[in-house]
Amino acid sequence: MAKCDICGKSIQVGNNVSHSNKKTKKIWRPNVKKIKVLENNRAVRKYVCTRCIRSGKVQKAI
Repeated sequence: MAKCDICGKSIQVGNNVSHSNKKTKKIWRPNVKKIKVLENNRAVRKYVCTRCIRSGKVQKAI
């Protein structure tokens, strides 16, 4: 999915490490929602992570 248009949070990659120390690739995706955001008194659809929504960095359009 897309990255957050507010904070820029995107996919992070790393390894799953098993008990035998075998490593396989793993992807962590941000919890991104497509919501209507007020921008310059207009409602615009943007991809915003839930952290930005919860912390009040964006104002939802109703």
